[in-house]
Amino acid sequence: MGLCFGTPAANDPRPLFIATPTSPGTSSNHSKNTVGLSGTSSSAEKSQFSKAVSASGGMEESQHPNGQFLDTPNLRVFTFSELKAATKNFKSDSVLGEGGFGKVFKGWVDERTLNPSKAGTGMMVAIKKLNSESVQGHPAIEPLSWDRRLQISIGAARGLAFLHTSEKKVIYRDFKASNILLDGSYNAKISDFGLAKLGPSGGDSHVTTRIMGTYGYAAPEYIATGHLYVKSDVYGFGVVMLEMLTGLRALDTKRPSGQQNLVDWAKPCLSSKRKLSTIMDVRMEGQYSPKAALQAAQLAFKCLEQEPKNRPSMKDVVDALERIEAIKEKPKHYKTSYRHSSVKNPHA
Repeated sequence: MGLCFGTPAANDPRPLFIATPTSPGTSSNHSKNTVGLSGTSSSAEKSQFSKAVSASGGMEESQHPNGQFLDTPNLRVFTFSELKAATKNFKSDSVLGEGGFGKVFKGWVDERTLNPSKAGTGMMVAIKKLNSESVQGHPAIEPLSWDRRLQISIGAARGLAFLHTSEKKVIYRDFKASNILLDGSYNAKISDFGLAKLGPSGGDSHVTTRIMGTYGYAAPEYIATGHLYVKSDVYGFGVVMLEMLTGLRALDTKRPSGQQNLVDWAKPCLSSKRKLSTIMDVRMEGQYSPKAALQAAQLAFKCLEQEPKNRPSMKDVVDALERIEAIKEKPKHYKTSYRHSSVKNPHA
């Protein structure tokens, strides 16, 4: 269809980029900073393009067929006013479609100079005008509040409790944050049942199965023996609760040694209000009461017990979370400290 490139809002100072076409059949039509986009000119001559850099400045890597990268990307920078001219000031009849980040407009540029041209002449291009609150690649996401995180935790816990108490117990086996889907009202839905397995029957306590799942969330007994318990899911839920409290990923190799595994690093801090304050997500400061946070931390600690029999059932977890949600104690503002850690602030 044509070139496709993005533009931020009018008051956004970020530059805009587009790959300059090369002649068909040449060997220099790929660059380090360019994606296979093709332009269609009025003469129906096809031009080959490499990759356009998005309005957010993000660049992805693409190899030349011979495995080498070009040293200098062949890019043309457009101003916001030039894109306005190319789209007739983003006129409504130029809209090609609309997505979550903004609208895509049809525009026209001269096929040789790439300057804006009159509609119907030159080369047709697609121009995305980003919403002011968005960045191409991902929306501008505000950190979830304490109340939202509790709401999501309760919804996900109810989903696991339903599976565990059904006529044929179902072990989800891959519970993790990325498998929790949210609707517009932040109601949680568990997704991706590809690894789900029927639970033990005939009085057995577990099933023995091939070890599959996600490292960092999988229960220790399952990793060590392949023995899968209903309460193996409870361990995974405890990891997600820990992510909810700290705002950190279960595993992150970019964190300092000793802190890359969230459970190993944060679990010792869950039993003390003072220690807990050192790992709580600073972005929730002032939104929760210390009493509610401590009860949530203690619940996560129970879910992360080494022995499956010592973990609560998911029904008990739901009940505990609902009691925590009902706590109306006034939140306290206090400065989060990282004295025990070599990291001053893991959320910075």
